Amino acid sequence: MSSIPTPHITAKAGDFARTVLMPGDPLRAKFIAEHFLEDARLVNNVRGVQGYTGQYHGKSVSVMASGMGMPSIGIYSYELYAFYGVENIIRVGSAGMLSQKLHLRDIVAAMSAYTDSNFGRQYGFDGNVAPCCSWKLLNLAMEAGRKLGQEPIPGAIYSSDVFYDESNPGEKLAKLGVLAVEMESAALYLNAARLGKEALTLCTISDNPATGESLSAEDRQNTFTRMMEIALEIA
Repeated sequence: MSSIPTPHITAKAGDFARTVLMPGDPLRAKFIAEHFLEDARLVNNVRGVQGYTGQYHGKSVSVMASGMGMPSIGIYSYELYAFYGVENIIRVGSAGMLSQKLHLRDIVAAMSAYTDSNFGRQYGFDGNVAPCCSWKLLNLAMEAGRKLGQEPIPGAIYSSDVFYDESNPGEKLAKLGVLAVEMESAALYLNAARLGKEALTLCTISDNPATGESLSAEDRQNTFTRMMEIALEIA
C-alpha cells in the first residue's frame, strides 16, 4: 500500500523535486514560487500549507511551508524525506540575534542547532544533542553567498520550543557563541540524520530581542531575497 498521500500532504508521487526550500510562512512559500520559479504549480495546500514545484535556471525545485515550531517542521520534513523521495531540505527562515556582533538582515548558516526540545529522545538517546547540518549544503551555500555578494555567517543557533521564554536563556547562549534563536532547525536536522538525508538552515536576522529592534512582518515575508537566492543557487 502506498504511503502517499500522507495525512498532511496531498501531492502525488513525483510532484516534489529532490530539493525543497522550506520557509515557515506559507505566504513566503508563495512569494518564492511567484518571484523565482518558472511554471510553478501548486502541489499541496492541506491546511493552507502551500507547496509548489517549478523551475529555477533549468532545475526542478520545490518550496513548501513548514509552519512554526519543531512539531510542525518535524511532520512535514519527515513526510517529504520518507515518502516523497526528497533528498535535500533547505530551511529559509527568520531568526532573532543572540550575538550582538550581528546586524539586522545578516544571513546565518546554522552549522548546529542547540535545543531545549525533547524531539530527539524518540531516537533512543537520553543525552543532550546539538544536531548538525549537511556539510555539503553548507559548503555550497558559503560559495553561493560569496558569488552573490553576501556570505552567510556560519555558527551554532538555538532552536527553542518556547517563543515567550521567561527563563531568558539568550545571554547564556550568546556567551557560548550561539548566534541566533529560531524554532525549527533541530527537528529538521534530526530527521535528516535519522533518514540519511541532507538539511541546512539559512536564517535572515529579523530582530534583536536584547534591544527590541525588529523588522516588520511584511519585511520578513517579502524582502529576504538574498537568502532565497542563495538557497535556490544550491538547490
